[in-house]
Parts: sequence; C-alpha cells; structure tokens
Amino acid sequence: MLALRLTRSAHTAVQLRRLLVAAASAGTGFLLLSTLGHALGHPDPASSALRLAWCAIPLAATVYFAIAVARTDPGTRPRPGLSAIGLGPARLMAVSAATTALSCALGSLLALLVFLQLRGDLTGVPSDGAATDFLATGRPLPLPAALTLLALVPLSASAAVAVALRPREPAAGAARAGRTYGRFGAYRRTPVRESFGAYGRFGGQLGAAARGRRTAEAAPEREDAAEEVPGTAAGPEPAGPEPADAGPAVPLTPPSGLPWGIAVLAVGLAVEAFASRTGGGGAPGDRPSALLGLALTAVGLALAGPGLAHLCGRLLQTVRPGALRLLAGRVLMTEATRIGRPLGVVCAVLSAAYAMASLHDRADASTGPLVVLGVLVVAGCTTATLLTAAVEARQARAGTTAALRRLGAATGTLRRAAVLRAGALLALFGPLTLVVAELSAWPLAR
Repeated sequence: MLALRLTRSAHTAVQLRRLLVAAASAGTGFLLLSTLGHALGHPDPASSALRLAWCAIPLAATVYFAIAVARTDPGTRPRPGLSAIGLGPARLMAVSAATTALSCALGSLLALLVFLQLRGDLTGVPSDGAATDFLATGRPLPLPAALTLLALVPLSASAAVAVALRPREPAAGAARAGRTYGRFGAYRRTPVRESFGAYGRFGGQLGAAARGRRTAEAAPEREDAAEEVPGTAAGPEPAGPEPADAGPAVPLTPPSGLPWGIAVLAVGLAVEAFASRTGGGGAPGDRPSALLGLALTAVGLALAGPGLAHLCGRLLQTVRPGALRLLAGRVLMTEATRIGRPLGVVCAVLSAAYAMASLHDRADASTGPLVVLGVLVVAGCTTATLLTAAVEARQARAGTTAALRRLGAATGTLRRAAVLRAGALLALFGPLTLVVAELSAWPLAR
C-alpha cells in the first residue's frame, strides 16, 4: 500500500520515467513471448534457444534503465526523520523494489494482451502475413510457460534495484579517529604535544620573533609525535572540514576500469573476427560467437566509459584554462563515473546496431519486425538511462550550483560550462563509436 501511495503522489516527470520503464518491459515481454511462439511452431530447439539468448540483451537494457529510474526517484530517497516513523533505508529500498516491480508487471501485462490480440485469442481474427510465424497461430499457448517468461522482467528488475539501493555499512577502516585536544582543551586534528605553560609565558604569543621561535620549537615536537603515532607525517596542521555546500571532492586519478575496458573491447573484436572465419556465412544470429563478441564489445565500452569521461575533463583543463574550462573540466571529472558508464553503453549499442544494419540484407525477412523491436527497446533504454543519469548528476551537484550562484556566478556561465562538457564528450565518444562500429562490422560482413 505504501508503494502504491508513493507511486500515485509522485511528480509528473517521475511518473513519465515509470511509464517508460513499463513500455520497455512491455517490449521485452513481447520479445520473450515471440520466442515461445517460435518454439511452438518450429521443432528445432537450438534455434529457439538462440532466440531466447538474444532476448538477454533487451532484458539487461530494461533492468539497467529500471535501476537508473529508481535512483532518481525523490519519493524513495532517505531523508532525516523518516526512520522515526519506520521508513529507514531498508524500508525505502523495499518500496523502490516494489514500485519497480509494479511498473514492470504493468508492462508485462500489456505485452501479454498485445500478443494474444495478434494471435486472435481475444477477437478470433489472427494477424496474417509472412512475418507472423512467431505467433504460433492455431496452436494452444501454454499459459504457465508464458507467465514464467513474463515474470523474468519484474523479478530481475526488482532484485537488481534492491541490490543497487541496499543500505551499505561504513567501511571498517573509515572509523572516526578519537578526539585529540590541544591548548586549553581545544579540539585538534593531529596529536601534537604541547609543552607545559605554553600560554603562561608573558609575551610568548606576540611578535614575529615569537612566532618564529614557536615554529622552531614545535618542529622537533611534531617529529616526535609523528614517530609515536604510526602513519602520521610531520607537517602543518590540516585545515578544518569543508563547508556542506562545497560539493564532492574531485578525483585526481581516473577510474580504474579504463585498462580493463580497453582489454575487454579488444577481446570482443577478436572474437567477432574469429566468428567471421568460422561462421561459414549467414547472419550473426546464427553464430553464437558473434553474440559473444558483441556482448564483450559492449562490456568493454561500458567499462572504459568512466575513464574516457575523466580524460575529457583532464583535457578541458590543459594549456592555461580559464574559469569556464576549469569549471567544466572539474565537474566532468567529478561526474565521470555517473555519466561515463551509460555513455559507454550508448556507444556500444550504436556500434552494434551499425554492425547489424550492415547485414540487414542477409537477415531472414520473417524476423524483421522482431529485430526492429529489439533495437528500439535496447536503444531507447540506453538513451533514456543516459538522460536519467544526467538528471541524477544535476541533482547531485545542486548544492555546488547553489553555492556558485551565491558567489556571483552567472546563469549563462553555468550553461556554457554544460554545453562545453557535452561538446567535449561528443568530440571523444563520437569518433570512438564510429571506429568501433567499423571494426565490428568489417569481420562480420566477410
């Protein structure tokens, strides 16, 4: 009941994103039902199993989009005071999973109704044509098998949302250090020893000579304190904590997935080349190694996306950057992980679609509508995930944006910085997508 109330009271944008999740679930459910219909009309189990394996791609895209929508849902975000009424992080995670399951179940129900309508089970007038052999018209539809296939999307999406939004315990090594005290009981950040009567000496705190003498006297004491406390280096006392609206710290090192992404991408292209030599012609759907190669290529681009986005932020700040380039580069480095991964997935989908389009004349005409539907589901889910990640990034830097406006930053400057970030990403990921698409299509077209 709580999930239903939160679903009804959400904003229009949130409801639109949930409807998009339902539409993606409907498309994926229809592809799964068409696999069942093909298995009923064709006794070849290998071909039906391969069609079911291809349905894993739109299923993964739908689940990925559902996770992105659940993360940007403001109704299920932990807020102060909710734990007092029993809405802690675990309960809100369960509400998010239930809301996702409801949206996907709605889409699966719509897919079942459309499939039954095309078969003629509802009106008695089945659809006719050369491309409707996947409907298995005239054969009884096993309802338990159909419901089992339709349950894959809601169960997978809700389980993935529960795992992604689960409450995380703080790391064991991140425990708060014990309080240390300085002069007259003041809190300090380093355990530096103070000599007795440091404030008692008359004039001990006045004048430049006294400050120099105090620094010279404190140097050996800090070295002794660094030797007594393991892992404490001698040096000046660190500054206090940052303000609350200062924004997240900018990572100075790129994400660690860039080398792995490049390696997996190279392996995927090698597998596609191997598939072109051992496939003996035919469409990629008739070669399981082609599916494996495309999947590895997509995983490689997704892993390399955050590192490439971080590299864009670095390049924006090279050669004496001004305030605009510095702001755009720093924000892009901060949001590299959040924006880079869905952007890499979009590049992978576009390159795979280009590789499949180059072989469209070889494909079977009976699978044309299903191929178009699968491409629309995958491309739509990945593009919507990228836009949702951009919304999430905007929500994450809302405090930083408000602080910049209080400091006098013009709205036009912030917009130009956003356009500069988008242009830098397009300048790097656009040619990369074209290169990967050509390398993927060349071995498969042989």
